[in-house]
Amino acid sequence: MSDMVAIVRRACLRLPEVSERLSHGTPTWFVRGKRSFATVWPDGHHQDDFAHLWCAAPPGAAVELIAEDPRTYFRPPYVGHRGWVGVRLDTGIGEAELAEIIEDGYRAVAPRTLLARLDAP
Repeated sequence: MSDMVAIVRRACLRLPEVSERLSHGTPTWFVRGKRSFATVWPDGHHQDDFAHLWCAAPPGAAVELIAEDPRTYFRPPYVGHRGWVGVRLDTGIGEAELAEIIEDGYRAVAPRTLLARLDAP
């Protein structure tokens, strides 16, 4: 599963002003060191004993993703009520799809100045 953590890490750290540190004992990524947008649980968390990612999401996106593919996406505890989405990392999700989910999560919490940098040619 360390490969999936490396994939998540690579996708997060390519975004402007993102840092990584442990939060609740697991790798978590922050915009400007303050607002988290992704947390990976390589060994699972509580009753979810499979590797997964919790990620911020644009309004309504989590509900849509879960309805579309409930095998891969789920409502995570603690942050699901804020619109975050859980992503199972053991279902064969592709690196490109995972990077897109992570970028959408970043866009949901990052300030406009950083979004402009992300979108600059």
